[in-house]
Amino acid sequence: MNTTPSLTFTKLGCTRGGRQLFKNVDCQLEAGRWLYVAGANGVGKTSLLRMVCGLASIEAGDILWNGTPIHAQREAYRQDLCYLGHLNALQESMTVDENLAFTTALGGFSPDKSQTQAVLTRFGLRGRGKQLVRHLSQGQKRRVALTRLALSPARLWVLDEPYVAMDEAGIGLLADLIASHLDEGGLAVLTSHQRVPIGNVPAQMLELQAP
Repeated sequence: MNTTPSLTFTKLGCTRGGRQLFKNVDCQLEAGRWLYVAGANGVGKTSLLRMVCGLASIEAGDILWNGTPIHAQREAYRQDLCYLGHLNALQESMTVDENLAFTTALGGFSPDKSQTQAVLTRFGLRGRGKQLVRHLSQGQKRRVALTRLALSPARLWVLDEPYVAMDEAGIGLLADLIASHLDEGGLAVLTSHQRVPIGNVPAQMLELQAP
């Protein structure tokens, strides 16, 4: 990582269906920190994460990456970003290896076979590379989705309900993975109904509230 990354929200607002979900949200997240986005159901947590990922338009305010609006550096920002939603976004008719090759290529990188095998082993998926995703359990599918994080060189991880369909061991693996990412100077933004500690790094809280 050649620069010290930062993520900034300035006067961020969101309206859906004519209803103001939140407004005037200010926040700055520095390298090595993680942001826990909290709030009642329907207050706009997923909408905020989608704006951070460029999947939803910014209606009010701005989002800055390293001091520059994300819309002014779309390609560079995309390469610095890894998003994991509550859906696994896996192709059921493809093998585990094929899914990982496809999604990492979309992210602009190509891990070698040894890296992929090491990560699958770490997530309890050793020997599953040639197996069709449709034949995996829900927990195993979630672990396949999470291996994309471990393989990604992106500095910003955005995670929407990342602990869905995971057992206690899987939750621990993911928390350790995020902690390692932070130790290396990365950043993470997440929302989750489960409050899981991330290493020794306290959460930076952002609680959304309806205006």
